[in-house]
Formats: sequence, structure tokens, C-alpha cells
Amino acid sequence: MVQDKVIIPRWSLAILLCCLSFVAAADDELLKESQRAQQAQAELQSRIDAADEATRQRLETLREAQHEIRRLEAYNDELEPLVERQARTIATRERALDALGETRDTLPAVMRELVGRLERFVESDLPFLRDERLSRVASLETMLSDSELTQADKLDRILSAWRAELDYGREMDTWSGRLDGEEPLEVDFLRIGRVGFYYLTPDGRQGGVWKVARSEWQPLDGEVLSELRKGVRIARDQRAPELLALPVSQVVDTVEEQDEEAS
Repeated sequence: MVQDKVIIPRWSLAILLCCLSFVAAADDELLKESQRAQQAQAELQSRIDAADEATRQRLETLREAQHEIRRLEAYNDELEPLVERQARTIATRERALDALGETRDTLPAVMRELVGRLERFVESDLPFLRDERLSRVASLETMLSDSELTQADKLDRILSAWRAELDYGREMDTWSGRLDGEEPLEVDFLRIGRVGFYYLTPDGRQGGVWKVARSEWQPLDGEVLSELRKGVRIARDQRAPELLALPVSQVVDTVEEQDEEAS
């Protein structure tokens, strides 16, 4: 049996080879195009991811900025009353500075008047520690002419001297000294504020009270002398404090006398 053979012309074979080559080239091109598309897609996704990260960072920065704004607003609310108080303080100081020039001009005269009044006060007061107190006033008068001291230092010393004088009126004190007279005596002095000024001899047998109205010592005896001895011991912390029945040095107006003067 004879089989039929298919005879393909050579030109058809050439065409077939060309077609196969074309298809192969097309597939290769499609493969390359696909790769380029995938690369482009990857680059695009990378840019999208980068954009998302940048957006996230910007949002985070925005949230932090908003939080900082709220914190600053709360801080400003807390500071507002303080700023207002400081503004009032500054305004007060500015007014004080405006008046400082006038005060500086009048201060020397005021200080000299204070020293003069202090001297007159000491001279008219009970004569306790008079030399010491007048010496303090004299040092103030010398100080006023001292160009090395500031006005503030001078005023502070004058006020300190006045405070010392005022403190005498609130204290009970005793000290030893000499009682001048025809026969000077060494005695113990007792001062009760500015109400009473007394002396007592060391043996406790003689004593007296200074009377302002007469500017002289008035002798004490009997029960009153015993009260004076008791007062000296109290001032020395040798006896518990208690009421003393002693005559006063200053003239004390009674309530009835004050009412009569008022009427």
C-alpha cells in the first residue's frame, strides 16, 4: 500500500518560519512591555507609599502643633491675672517714681525735723538714761551732715532711734546708777514704761518716785516702799509678775476729769 505524502512547498515553509519568528518577537515584546508595566506599577506604588508616609508625618506634626497651641492657651489664661497684677504694680511704682523727686527734695528737712522733735521729746520725758538718750540724738545730728551716708541710711537710723524711744514705753527695766543730789547715792533705778520712774537704795531702806509735775524726787516709805522692792525683784526676774500699788510719775487724768473737760 502506498501512503500519500504531503509535500509542502519551500516557499510555504519559509512563510511559516517567518510567522513563527514574528510571533516569537511579538511575545518577547509583550514580555518586555509587561515587565516595564510592572516596574512602573512598582515605582508608582513606592511613590504612593512615600506620599502616605509624608502625609502621616504631616498629620502627626499638625496634631502636635494643635496640642502645643492648646497648652499655650491654657498657660496664657493662667498668666493673665499675674500679668494684670504686675501691670498694676508697675503703674504704682511709676507713680512713686514720679513723686520721688519731690520726696528727695523735702527729705532732708523732714529728717532734721524728726531729729529735733526727738530731742525735744527726750528733754521733756522722764529723766531715765537721759545722758545716753541725748547722746543718741547728738549722734543723729552729726550724721545728718555726713555726705558719705545715703539719704536712706540716714532715715533708717533716725527711725531706729524713734523705735528705741517708743520701746521704752512698753518695757519694765531696772539698772544700777548714781542718784545726783547733795549727797550722791548709788541706787537701783526702776522704770515701768513711761508711767513710773523710781529709785531704791541697795539696802532697800530708801526709795523715791520721780514726779513730772514738780521735776523732783518724792520719797517713798511704808507699804509703798515694800511695793517698790517687789517691783525691782520682778524686773530682775527674781519674782513672778504681779500688780504693783505704786504712785505714778506722770499726771494721769481720771475718767471723771476727762468727762468734766469734755462737758
